[in-house]
Amino acid sequence: MLNGFRVLGYLEGISFLLLVFVAMPFKYFLHEPLPVRIIGSLHGALFVGYCALAALLYYKEKWPLQQLLICWVLSCLPLGTFWFDRKYLRPVEDR
Repeated sequence: MLNGFRVLGYLEGISFLLLVFVAMPFKYFLHEPLPVRIIGSLHGALFVGYCALAALLYYKEKWPLQQLLICWVLSCLPLGTFWFDRKYLRPVEDR
């Protein structure tokens, strides 16, 4: 389950970056809102799934409440899911 969460975190982070740095410029500079609808919908679904799976891991893996809250806050920031993965989810032998 943890590996799936890590993959979901990377997908959510990539979708966030695509939304901010690709779709939003298309919308505001080229007046083309379609990329925001597509990437925004995908990002929204990935974000909700990431936050829900984090809550599930909180219960199943006995995460500290602080770790869950940090996960949720960082998921709202560009590159936040990548940082959370590196700091909290990287396997112990890689540290």
